[in-house]
Amino acid sequence: MAATGAYEPPKIWKWEKESGGRFASINRPVSGATHEMELPRGRHPIQLYSLATPNGVKVTVMLEELLAAGHTGAEYDAYVIRIGKGDQFGSGFVDINPNSKIPALVDHSLPKPTRVFESGAILLYLAEKFGAFIPEDPSERAECLSWLFWQMGSAPYLGGGFGHFYAYAPYKMEYPIDRYTMEVKRQLDVLDKRLAETRYVAGDTYTVADMAIWPWYGVLTTGRLYDAAEFLAANEYLNVVRWYEEIAARDAVVRGRKVNRVSGPLEDQLHERHDVSDFQLRTQDKLEVVA
Repeated sequence: MAATGAYEPPKIWKWEKESGGRFASINRPVSGATHEMELPRGRHPIQLYSLATPNGVKVTVMLEELLAAGHTGAEYDAYVIRIGKGDQFGSGFVDINPNSKIPALVDHSLPKPTRVFESGAILLYLAEKFGAFIPEDPSERAECLSWLFWQMGSAPYLGGGFGHFYAYAPYKMEYPIDRYTMEVKRQLDVLDKRLAETRYVAGDTYTVADMAIWPWYGVLTTGRLYDAAEFLAANEYLNVVRWYEEIAARDAVVRGRKVNRVSGPLEDQLHERHDVSDFQLRTQDKLEVVA
């Protein structure tokens, strides 16, 4: 693939070769299962199939926060979906998410097992199911939902736009990197100005809006997302940094970030989660010593 020169699109695009980049082998223009693969099921009513990407972390943080708040019905089994290997195109996963994206959840506590996919939908579903982390006051609820959906609408520019061209594309291209950098910095400025007014994104109370935004924009300020903090001068967004650090210190967040993680320090990787004791007994540093 040439790194320079103008591209002249054909009249009708056809999929004739891989597009290049880190995820080229799993990108395709059609949906549906590519292979048979049953999903495992544990003993808890809530079954989560995910990976510790920003979208996956949203949900595991929410579940751990619910448990920390005393909602025992939020106990869950979490199984890892290795997107680099194409697990999301297995027949079992496609049955619960026809869009083949993590995370996806099945709630077996209802008369009919109920699937929920899309991270924002899962956060809202769990918040309503347990009556937690979402305001009851109509005005406060509207503010919370507005920021929740701000994240859902904004993150594709950060991930699929900036993250792809800055970190994953087969070569660096000035135009898309500049275009999406400008937008990401604008989004960080929006968030920073909001957090200059309030402790948390939706107000003075920690909500699903924080859980949705933090794994993307909070973690971005640390350099752990796309290794781009210096490039974006993310440390200049002081209110975002303050908010990131406060949430990062929450015990449920510390636990939630480990679930379904398959990279990084072994002590931070809990591939599967079935019980709170797993955080002490079944992180990869423990399992590899045993093996």
